[in-house]
Amino acid sequence: MKLSLITPLLLTYNEEANINRTLDRLTWADRIVIVDSYSEDATVEIVRSYENVDLLQREFDHFDAQCNYGLEQIDTEWVLSLDADYLCSEELISEIRSLPASPAFDGFSVEFIYCVHGHPLRGSLYPPRTVLYRRKQAKYHRDGHSHRVRIDGNAGKLETPIYHDDRKPLSEWLDNQRRYCRLEIDKLEETSEVTLVDRVRKTGVLAPILIPFYCLFVQGLILDGWPGWYYALQRTYTELLLALKLIDRNIRRQE
Repeated sequence: MKLSLITPLLLTYNEEANINRTLDRLTWADRIVIVDSYSEDATVEIVRSYENVDLLQREFDHFDAQCNYGLEQIDTEWVLSLDADYLCSEELISEIRSLPASPAFDGFSVEFIYCVHGHPLRGSLYPPRTVLYRRKQAKYHRDGHSHRVRIDGNAGKLETPIYHDDRKPLSEWLDNQRRYCRLEIDKLEETSEVTLVDRVRKTGVLAPILIPFYCLFVQGLILDGWPGWYYALQRTYTELLLALKLIDRNIRRQE
């Protein structure tokens, strides 16, 4: 596949801690579309220093709407959808380049290697995501606090992972978890498709107990030292917050 057929698409808001490392890996792209939600830090200044970036600004309403707006600004056949903290290796780009000119698939998912302050972990709970897809076959939709792309066609998988390496301050991560938690609870209560993880979360007590054990011992993150503990504690905090809010909501409904 010719790389000239691909346009990377990124969303940004206050990503000065991450965006330069991500864009440095995308110098092969003729054009990168970035939809910025009026960042208040140095993100815009950094982005404008890259000649192959087309910066668009749009008031944020939801992630899916931002992405769908971005798709409308792209005219290449393929899109490489990335977060501002996703790092594409040379091996991944080589794999994409080696794809047939007209693949049998309309989209490709990848797995991720999660990093804590640049330290790759041997495992994580971060799910695979469809990142490379035919533009005309794609539409974004809401998924709890996040978003997912729905591909109208067959999906394949790339073998090379992407590095997820968020360097923003812990305080910002904590603020985001409190904000996202309400949306995740709404998703749990409204969705008709319930996964095993959803069922565990709905108990209100099991997830905060199981997650640290699973991360540290099943995934082996205890062998990754402090970065492994950091990730396990982050995930435990998220599940504790979600459990508390679920229990609080249930108690209030019984009053």
